[in-house]
Amino acid sequence: MFKPRSRPLLECEIVHSLPGRVRVGCRALRYLAAHAAAIEAEIDSIPAIRSVRVSTITANVLVLYDAEDAAPEQVVSWVEGVIGTHSADAYKADRMLRTQTTVNERRLQDEPLSEMARRVAMITASLILFLLRRGGDHVHVPLPRRLFTAPSLTSLMLGVPIFKSGAESLARSGRPNADTLSSTAIIASLLAGRDISALTIIWLADIAELLTAYTMHRTRRAIREMLSVGEESVWRLTPEGDEERVSITVLQHDDVVVAVTGEKISVDGHVVSGEAAVDEASITGEFMPKSKSAGDMVFAGTVVRSGRLTVRAEKVGDETAVARIIHLVEEASSRKATVQAFADRFSASLIPLNLALAAVVYAVTRRADRALNMLIIDYSCGVRLSTATALSAAICTAARNGILVKGGNHIEALAEADTVVMDKTGTLTEGRPEVSRVIAARQGIDVRAVAECAAAAEEASTHPNAAAILDHVRRSGWRIPKHSESLILPGLGVETKVGRSVVRVGGRRMMLDCGVDLKGMEAEVGRLLQAGHSVVYVARGKSLLGILAIHDRPRENMRKALNRLRQYGIDDIVLLTGDLERHAETVAAKMAMDRYEAEALPEDKALTVLKLQTRGVPVVMVGDGVNDAPALAYADVGIAMGGRTDIAMEAADITIVRDDPLMIPATFRLAQKTMSTVRQNFAVAVGVNTLGLVTGAMGLLPVFWGAVLHNATTVAVVLNSSRLLIHDVEASR
Repeated sequence: MFKPRSRPLLECEIVHSLPGRVRVGCRALRYLAAHAAAIEAEIDSIPAIRSVRVSTITANVLVLYDAEDAAPEQVVSWVEGVIGTHSADAYKADRMLRTQTTVNERRLQDEPLSEMARRVAMITASLILFLLRRGGDHVHVPLPRRLFTAPSLTSLMLGVPIFKSGAESLARSGRPNADTLSSTAIIASLLAGRDISALTIIWLADIAELLTAYTMHRTRRAIREMLSVGEESVWRLTPEGDEERVSITVLQHDDVVVAVTGEKISVDGHVVSGEAAVDEASITGEFMPKSKSAGDMVFAGTVVRSGRLTVRAEKVGDETAVARIIHLVEEASSRKATVQAFADRFSASLIPLNLALAAVVYAVTRRADRALNMLIIDYSCGVRLSTATALSAAICTAARNGILVKGGNHIEALAEADTVVMDKTGTLTEGRPEVSRVIAARQGIDVRAVAECAAAAEEASTHPNAAAILDHVRRSGWRIPKHSESLILPGLGVETKVGRSVVRVGGRRMMLDCGVDLKGMEAEVGRLLQAGHSVVYVARGKSLLGILAIHDRPRENMRKALNRLRQYGIDDIVLLTGDLERHAETVAAKMAMDRYEAEALPEDKALTVLKLQTRGVPVVMVGDGVNDAPALAYADVGIAMGGRTDIAMEAADITIVRDDPLMIPATFRLAQKTMSTVRQNFAVAVGVNTLGLVTGAMGLLPVFWGAVLHNATTVAVVLNSSRLLIHDVEASR
């Protein structure tokens, strides 16, 4: 409805072709001027290519090639592949361009809400007083005196911000904005002796802007209350060991702070001493408090439920995880949705039309009042303010329900998406795996030795499987052998040295890459995978010691959540996991997912997302770990589930703090309702104001009632958007 569907950013097409010569067009090239030389060199290195010339201005590539060795379609595939390696920069630049507005508008958040409310109250009182004293709108006095009536002087005084904004827009961009048109209408009303109409224009416009600003204020407050550290002062230990109460703003690195029962921890750092149960729901989404003791990591914004901790500060103030998240979310105002940018451009493009209509109507009818209606009734206020209010209200409602949305553009993309890519561990599953079986590769190998070697390699790893292995060894009363520093290979596994032997723990791909013989265990592995278990291989040198079967239960309500996503229009749900293919196939079948991709490294996950995006439909990625961060960043909308890691939360566009799968479809539903509200507002604002322009030009609508009709419509659509503040997210879970 709002914009034509453009060709996918990375899609290449043949612009012109002759034997041995082809010109390939790709929209992404417009944003890759800094990489033009590299793209040329990469394409030119292909054996069948004779020469290459990249033009980022015309967004195409001219390629001369050996016609005997390649076809035009193959050349297009090569070019698309090379440009795809620079896709992240192209996507980032494209999004920034699409969210830019074309006119300079007043920033409503720059004016305190109390000042706006006081202004509305003042105008309301003035209007009531003037109407009671006079009883009419038109002033039958000579022109100069019309500007010196009490309503006229009040209008001129209160209209200063509007006049200033309208003039600045013309001076800076050479284009009028909504305030330019309002200024013209106010001045024209005063010159025509309709001072009450001028004041009414300001009054109703201010009411609409007050509602919009209030919604924005509620949004910022909801986010800050949700994530705020919540403490203004904190107990700090002095070098002598005494406790002193200091402001949280003076804390520095390596300060040691004390947190006791009921207090929020104010820094990120490690526990120096003490034990306590800490509620980390605001950061990790975990419902149950975690036991913390010396050496454990704690985060600002988490609550000490019982106990006492002394913590050495490693990150303070704006460096803490919670502060970074707040900062990212509050930047949402600079990341406008495409529909919001369209609303701004649409309303701005119609402002000159209003001016032209006023001139035409006056030329035809010679009636100043009819021409004045063409200035008073415009589309810009209703369209612009209602769209901004709807998106801001949606972000506010999401924040109140534990969903952090970092910009209105992500709400729009979520509403349009039809593809969801999901990680497995910690997303589809609980992320609390347990070792169900330990199996030796051959007789003579003790299962205890298999588990202990695995624990030695995994001791420094933060992967959920590592925690399961370590927990199994400790609960069994076994010991972890002495070992060297572990080398973690993301997506593959871990290796370390136990004695003089290299111990490797990981997946099938790692074992094959290292030359480990897996024969003899394949049947057993197949049975475990078929039963829904993950399999971890343990090898010493190039000899397989055995395997560990690890089971991670599917999240409660995850199947229901996926079914609801389909009800909301998602027709392609993809499983993306680093597990073996047979295990991935089993999980995908149990969850009724459309397809899966297994044994995916972090870079493979990102590449899969980029490939899906070439279809031109927004792609949503749902994940929770460090390995998911690249894919979360590249997706049109990245959703971090449960907020378990800082990296995932910062890479994602939306973070669902509550560890509840049903919040995923609830977020989709909120986005769809928001965009439905925006469409309603467009229809009402355009329809009613068009009717007002027609009846005003015909002389059927007096100027005063034209002002009332236009501004009342603006207030109505803003109020309609404000209904999103009371949207019941729980009902759509």
